[in-house]
Amino acid sequence: QVQFVESGGGLVQPGGSLRLSCAASRIIFKIYTMAWYRQAPGKQRELVADITSGGSTNYVDSVKDRFTISRDNAKNTVYLQMNSLKPEDTATYYCNTYPRSNYWGQGTQVTVSS
Repeated sequence: QVQFVESGGGLVQPGGSLRLSCAASRIIFKIYTMAWYRQAPGKQRELVADITSGGSTNYVDSVKDRFTISRDNAKNTVYLQMNSLKPEDTATYYCNTYPRSNYWGQGTQVTVSS
């Protein structure tokens, strides 16, 4: 079945940066719009950013101008560069297709705290 493996999370101070990676397998990666989602404790999972097969990108307003989504179709990998991180970015981050499929990875935890 389809598999997503996220990595790159960690603990970072406000204003810091992280780069998340997500390796996809058992999927024709290059034809799908891919996305990053996040879920904070007690909140619903939300779409953060997506990137089409052609490279067009969209972002939720709260991360615009701070986060950058990109993809490498040769590596079946999607990335999320996160700069100027804020405490409210603290969440578990997941990748999936957009619209989301029923397959979810374990996610990667991002904690922004001083």
